[in-house]
Amino acid sequence: MPKIVNCLWFDTQAEEAANLYVSLFPNSKIGGVSRYPEGLPGDRAGQVMTVDFELDGVSFLGLNGGPQFKFDEAISFQILVEDQKELDHYWDGLIAGGGEESQCGWLKDRFGVSWQVVPKRMPEWMTNPETGGKVAAAFMQMKRLDIPTLERAAAG
Repeated sequence: MPKIVNCLWFDTQAEEAANLYVSLFPNSKIGGVSRYPEGLPGDRAGQVMTVDFELDGVSFLGLNGGPQFKFDEAISFQILVEDQKELDHYWDGLIAGGGEESQCGWLKDRFGVSWQVVPKRMPEWMTNPETGGKVAAAFMQMKRLDIPTLERAAAG
């Protein structure tokens, strides 16, 4: 099977981002760090070029490619959590230092990467015709999701 690696293009913050993410997710680690060599355009010799890291078994590559491209909400990472304590852990950690809350469990971290922090039961609730509409009506009113409120909505 081929291995798929998520590549995130940063201006210069790939190592800082990788360190934050690894600090938040269990079973995570930084792999290799490569540096720009001498002789390339842009005067970046010696600066971090790429950072290989793993978040709970999922492979990522952080690339310091420069300011040409920015993250937007068209791509996001979804974190499925067990309970409100776990949701708050990821929410607070990812929003810290200048992140932005959005709607319906979405946020942008301080690097501009979009995340969805949602209960593990969300796919089950949303695919069930009896609970999907009620849960959607509840979370549409929220920024950070409140799992007990969503559970009550699903229960009717």
